[in-house]
Order: sequence, then structure tokens, then C-alpha cells
Amino acid sequence: MTQNQHHTYCNRLFVLGAIIAGLLSGIGAACAQTAATEEFPMRIQGDLGVGAYYTRSIVRGKTEPADVLPYGYFDYGRAFLRIDTFGIKTAKLGYGYLELVGRVTLDGFKADTTSLQGLNERKTSVPLGIGTFQETPIGGFFLNAFHDVNQSNGNLFEAMYVGELTTSRVSFYPQFGAEYLSKQYVGYFYGVSPTESAASGYAAYQGGGAFNPFAGVLIDARLTGDVHLNFYLRHKWLASSITDSPIVGRSGMDTAFIALSYRFQ
Repeated sequence: MTQNQHHTYCNRLFVLGAIIAGLLSGIGAACAQTAATEEFPMRIQGDLGVGAYYTRSIVRGKTEPADVLPYGYFDYGRAFLRIDTFGIKTAKLGYGYLELVGRVTLDGFKADTTSLQGLNERKTSVPLGIGTFQETPIGGFFLNAFHDVNQSNGNLFEAMYVGELTTSRVSFYPQFGAEYLSKQYVGYFYGVSPTESAASGYAAYQGGGAFNPFAGVLIDARLTGDVHLNFYLRHKWLASSITDSPIVGRSGMDTAFIALSYRFQ
């Protein structure tokens, strides 16, 4: 992660915290005298700590070192944070709720390397939308639909299943899913315009929509009491509309993190 991306990420976490704090205040006032207070207790329930994150860049010439950032997977009233996804639970829906969701991303990049000279900077996306988490007897199902309100104006749709295998001290959460990135999203981040082509030497390219399946696992180990160690690894197989781009040098994207957290009951 570059220093600029780190600064942007931390700023967004600060803004996110301020937004959630304001929402929690309003929600708490509205629910204080109703049964909803018991359903959505105004306290942290879940994990909060710090983690080291790494995503292997697929863009030619870009290397992103691991960085230490906050880690959270918890509910607070109707608000929630699930690692990189945050939001507010609204109406009851099946085994969960209809949710207003957002995501913190680091998909933007600067063209500040020799191999990317002549290209324009890609601004980090700001995905906002709706979703749901269905916690069923056979596992968890996540469905999200985002629109990037920043430069790409693209759409991202995501579906994921998460299972659970537990022992006395360690739990395994295998996950399988897929995402779909719209043509606008792919074109903005991985396309090469005619002007960029002339300046950089890369062939002009504009890819279509991308269907990217992925698989991963989260391992949760209880160290002592309510202190937990979490390890996550995921591989995403990229569609040809991304890998055919002349500025993309990999066929897959790997993401990992390790986090130490305290579990609030």
C-alpha cells in the first residue's frame, strides 16, 4: 500500500467512524424506549483489534507492501462493520435484514512507475449500495449490490456463501462466491484510452464486464479468554476482460490478513 493510499484509507476510516457515531446516536434515541433496544443493543458485539493486510497488485509495475490497520467484525445497534464492509440494518428480510452498505477499497493507483508512464491516475472507488446477510442454519449468505459514486461510475455485484467448522479453540470459515464488475468499472481501472496509448506505448484497450469467482478461508483461533487471532486468505480468478488488459500482469488476485482482536460479548 502506498503512503497516499494509506492516508486515504485512514481518512475514510475516520469519516466512517464519524458517520457511524452520528447514526448510532440517532438510532439510539429512536429505539431507547422500544423493544428494538433488546434486538439491537447499543454496545459492541464482536471483534475489534488490529491487523496486517496484503493484496497482491495485478497492475504491471505496482507492488503493495502489507500494512497495519484497524480490524473489526462487530455490530453496534443497527450499525455493523465486517472487515471492509460497513452499513446499517433496516427492515427485516428472511434470516437477516435489508442493509444499506458501503465498502472501503484500495483499488485505485497512481501511474508513478516506469512501466505505467503515460497513463492517468485511477481514483479509488467509493462503493455504496444495498445488501443483506442471511444467517441460515446451513451457513451465511451475503448479497451486495454497489455503485461506485467516484470516478468509474461502475457497478459491482457480489454473492458469497460462508460455512463454519468449529473445534474447542479453532473455527474455520470456508467461503465461496463471485463478483461481477460492470463494463464501466473494468474500463476505468484496466482500460487504456487512445490518448494514454499514444503516451505510454500500450495498445488501446476497453474491456467488457467481468465475472470473477473466488474462494477463501478465515481461521479464528481463541488464544486466551476473549483474545482471538484471525487469519484470512482468498484467491480470486480474474475474467479475460481484465487479464487481457495490457496493463494487467496476473491472472488472479490474492488477498490475506492476520489480525489480533478482542471479542466483546
